[in-house]
Amino acid sequence: MIKPLGERVVIEVAESDVTTASGIVLPDTAKEKPQKGKVVAVGAGKLLDNGERAALEVKVGDGVVFSKYSGSEIKVDDKDYLIVRESDILAIL
Repeated sequence: MIKPLGERVVIEVAESDVTTASGIVLPDTAKEKPQKGKVVAVGAGKLLDNGERAALEVKVGDGVVFSKYSGSEIKVDDKDYLIVRESDILAIL
């Protein structure tokens, strides 16, 4: 599994709907980028000026909403993950 560094968080991106309410199938290019996911790994926390680490507010298993165009997308074992800074997470579901 991926081990994020510092204040970074690894999110398993939720799959977006591939059909509309009326049954129209959307191609990948027409789908909106998902903004929800589940936290699968967290870093050690932000390193403060005094040498201590600030604990992260999110933990593994939390459902989160994140900024639309934030982070770095990676694919591991056919699953899409997003590595973001904790500050890019907007809310815990």
